[in-house]
Amino acid sequence: MSRVRRATGAAKAGHGGTLDPLATGLLPLALGEATKTVSYVMEGRKVYRFTVRWGEQRDTDDADGQIVARSDLRPTRNEIVALLDRFQGDIEQVPPTYSAIKVSGERAYALARTDQPVELAARTVHVSRIGLLDCPSADFSIFEVEAGKGVYMRALARDLGTALGCLGHVVALRRLSVGPFTESQAISLEMLELVGHSEDLKTYLLPVGSALAGIPALSVTEAEANSLQRGQPIAALPVASRSPSTQVSRDVVVCTMARGKAVALAQIKGGEIHPLRILNY
Repeated sequence: MSRVRRATGAAKAGHGGTLDPLATGLLPLALGEATKTVSYVMEGRKVYRFTVRWGEQRDTDDADGQIVARSDLRPTRNEIVALLDRFQGDIEQVPPTYSAIKVSGERAYALARTDQPVELAARTVHVSRIGLLDCPSADFSIFEVEAGKGVYMRALARDLGTALGCLGHVVALRRLSVGPFTESQAISLEMLELVGHSEDLKTYLLPVGSALAGIPALSVTEAEANSLQRGQPIAALPVASRSPSTQVSRDVVVCTMARGKAVALAQIKGGEIHPLRILNY
């Protein structure tokens, strides 16, 4: 992120989800006030495309690791497809040993690199869809996955290989989208550094509200916006009456809007809308 701050001159910068060292693809960046939206972007659905190499298990569950087991078995296309339903919906997944999850205050990957034992518990995660795109050879298969927060593609590859009895690990991984953002909106880090201190940067920046596209929006008046931006709650009923088509239940996070701009992220509690994150820009 230091390169991003230097390139743009932004006092604050954040990102919407890390990528594995081997991975390529989309990494949403937030500058200035937009950093307040990062946690909501990370909750969004993500789409990945990855290639699995069958016949080898690696300690990192990807091509960067050491081989820990081999198999001469190779799955057929039909065998793979028949198995995919088991990896859709809510599934139990043990994160890779080399991951950023904390174990007794330490990152799991840091413990693994020093040969300390790492035991990670299975977690319930959600996979919206998983599809087999291609099998270019007996050794490789290409998948596309849409998943929620916390799903590791390396763990999916590992578990697919285990279930098929042939072992497997990721050799290529690309993130295609995060929440409302897609690769078509992306530029390279090198391009960002090239245009960062020029007027051209504005052509690549998106409004703060773009990050909140998946959050229900409620229109507020100028006076209500001023109250929210002072940290004061406002009455929910008048706001809801102006947005009859927006169904919002209690405790759900909403995006309050005025003059076509996001004012604050807020929550409805006890008949009032309480500001959670005030956006000043």
